[in-house]
Amino acid sequence: MRKLVFLLLIIAHFTTAQSLDSLFVSANENYRNGEYEKAIKVYEEIINQNAISAELYYNLGNAYYKLNKVGPSIFYYEKALQLNPQNQDVKNNLVFAKRLALDNIEAIPKTLLQKLNANYLQQLTYNQWAIVVVLLAIVSSLMFLLFYFAEIPKKKRLYFTTSMISFLLLIITTFITYKQYSQSKKNIQAIVFATKTEVRNAPTFNSEEIFTLHEGTKVTVLDTIDNWKKIKIADGKQGWIISKEIKLLSSK
Repeated sequence: MRKLVFLLLIIAHFTTAQSLDSLFVSANENYRNGEYEKAIKVYEEIINQNAISAELYYNLGNAYYKLNKVGPSIFYYEKALQLNPQNQDVKNNLVFAKRLALDNIEAIPKTLLQKLNANYLQQLTYNQWAIVVVLLAIVSSLMFLLFYFAEIPKKKRLYFTTSMISFLLLIITTFITYKQYSQSKKNIQAIVFATKTEVRNAPTFNSEEIFTLHEGTKVTVLDTIDNWKKIKIADGKQGWIISKEIKLLSSK
């Protein structure tokens, strides 16, 4: 009975994978034929089945871009970069999409450490940094074992030095992994989907309007009260916006 259940699970998984592949091919064909709305519908059907990838988000962003839908195109390019921060095609298309956005917000100048983090450390996700940690742990352990059993002094010195360097790098990358993970959980970002929205100084409709945002602007979410979210934009300004007018990048 267990073997039968296991076999049925394998068949179901294989059938589902084939179905998703077929949908992806179909969506790509719709895109090539200029049927962007049809392509979007199929791409989103794939996402609804919890099958996500950087390529899927990238293609979906391209389809929305072709329809001049700024918010969704930027949203899905950003989603693609979350999964593959080094994808240059996504970065290039994101630049073009941002040019369609109306808001031109000048970011606060970054410190040297912030530039280092953005330009180098964030090129890998915290999951990829975790893989580096595991590999360094293996190398460090292997080198220490070779040092322990080696009899030739020259080799013992080489293995010991390599083991210590690997262990030092292990500590550094473990710290980086933890920081990247913590930052990803605290730094909740979203894209404005409303064509135009007013940001207020309090989470009520009768509060003062302090600035206006347009579709496609990226914001950082600081707090949530009922159907309002407190946000911060690149220049440091903060305020409250209706939750339904932004879409969280951490969501599906």
